[in-house]
Amino acid sequence: MSTQPDFSLSRSDDGRAYGAATLVVLPDLSRSSNPRSPEARLEEAVSLSAAIALDVRAAEVVRIRAPRPATLFGQGQVEALKARAAELDADLIVVDGTLSPLQQRNLERETGIKIIDRTGLILEIFGERAATHEGRLQVELAHLEYQASRLVRSWTHLERQRGGYGFLGGPGETQIETDRRLLRDRMARLRKELADVARTRTLHRDRRQKAPYPVVALVGYTNAGKSTLFNRLSGADVMAKDLLFATLDPTMRTVEIPGFDKVIMSDTVGFISDLPTQLVAAFRATLEEVLEADLILHVRDISHPDSEAQAADVYRTLAEIGVDLDDGPPILEVWNKIDLLSAELRADLPEREGHVAISAVTGAGVETLTETVSARLQGDRRSYNFDIPVTDGARLAWLEANGEMIERELAGETMHVEVRLSSIDKGRFDRMTADAAA
Repeated sequence: MSTQPDFSLSRSDDGRAYGAATLVVLPDLSRSSNPRSPEARLEEAVSLSAAIALDVRAAEVVRIRAPRPATLFGQGQVEALKARAAELDADLIVVDGTLSPLQQRNLERETGIKIIDRTGLILEIFGERAATHEGRLQVELAHLEYQASRLVRSWTHLERQRGGYGFLGGPGETQIETDRRLLRDRMARLRKELADVARTRTLHRDRRQKAPYPVVALVGYTNAGKSTLFNRLSGADVMAKDLLFATLDPTMRTVEIPGFDKVIMSDTVGFISDLPTQLVAAFRATLEEVLEADLILHVRDISHPDSEAQAADVYRTLAEIGVDLDDGPPILEVWNKIDLLSAELRADLPEREGHVAISAVTGAGVETLTETVSARLQGDRRSYNFDIPVTDGARLAWLEANGEMIERELAGETMHVEVRLSSIDKGRFDRMTADAAA
């Protein structure tokens, strides 16, 4: 008879693993170069667990002098974790770090309790939150790539239509060779479907680039307030809660700012420290919207004690997805949540170019932000001369709406105009002209 512990957790009717009694553990290496304090990292781990409604009964920092290849923790620490979990009647231990497949299996055997690491937890959150077809494909592919070396349960959950992706439960270790074949086949199908989706997204992006509207992308650490700001500017109702990864699927809306009839604004998935490489790769097509933006708004929670470290994580992730931080789209930092700062701290915020301080909740500073965005989009304006047939009312009207008309003179059937345009608008006008001539 098998002595393998039953690591399945009770799920709701749609397969979600809400409510599991959980012990959160942060392994703190003595030589860690992480700029965040262990307490701040543990708080984030608890928030991640709360994002899928796990019942966190305790959270602890475990100091590690030297990581053990077999279990990460020392033998005495493993015994202490087992006793602590039994005391709490916990069904699950979340280790806020990276566990190798061997370490995960050994810890489960030693404690008799289901173990997941930070990557597995984040993937589970994404599995719960992805709402669009593309998002679900991306999350499932990331999950399968993560699980490729963790074949400790069968893959029958691949047929599940809703709910999580199997991190917190499973029927046990069976049919390993069949699992590997099913895994390879499913991953190949997912990659093909995502390639088709990416082609469609590219066509849509090309169509938007031909439209006479600049694109502004919101990026930032998860829970920095991007969606709240997006809703305030666009009048949309994107999910915006005090919750990590409240928004996964990108959303686009047109907004009005001074000097522009329309600006396309894109709300993107939040970043986080140690974002699983599988997710960075899987969401690359979605995040390519950022690469094509005319301006990037980096929304920061300036009230958070680790705001600087969070900003460094965002810039690191932007570089990973291919954003050239030196010569790519310009980046404007939006220092959000000033309403959570004391009057003294607000007064001490440095006055420097490159950021705007706001509260997306109260609206403080948002008008200054829109004016700054307008100035950034128009900052390199120069004058151009065009000769346009008087019958081409569309292009003449576009120049009137998007440029600063300096002079216009009728010469027979041609209108000569001198107009001041930004380089962004000049490029869009050139594409309009090319399309009209085609």
